[in-house]
Parts: sequence; structure tokens; C-alpha cells
Amino acid sequence: TEEVLTVYVDQQGRAFLGTEEVSLARLFDRLKEKIGSREDKLVVIRADRAVILNKAVKVMDIAKAAGAERLCLATEKEF
Repeated sequence: TEEVLTVYVDQQGRAFLGTEEVSLARLFDRLKEKIGSREDKLVVIRADRAVILNKAVKVMDIAKAAGAERLCLATEKEF
């Protein structure tokens, strides 16, 4: 089974593809490489609750342009 592609956006607005910090400028290329010919083109975007919505939407737009066919936006729970 394929590993789910997950982009995490932290409180500072930094994006991580897995454990690798990726600038928004490079995120498109990295996602395009990872999505490639995958059967399931799902990208999960996990965003810290403190992240401004437009930053999460920007990441979603990049993922869609890179070939993601399905997107899931998840926020971290408050404890």
C-alpha cells in the first residue's frame, strides 16, 4: 500500500512534506515528484489551528496544481 502524502503546516506557516521542511516555492515540484503516477492522488494537509486559513488554501492550490485529485484538510485538536 502507498504511504499517504501529508503536508503539515505549522504555527509559523512552514510547510513539511513528511519530515522534510519545504518552502512553498519548492512544494509544487516536490509534490509533483511524489504524486507522479500514484494510483491514489490524495494529499492530506494537516494545519495547526493557529495557521491562517489563506496559508492552508495556498498549500491546497499547490497540491491541486501538482496533480492531487483528492484533498483532505485536517486541523490539529486543541488539548
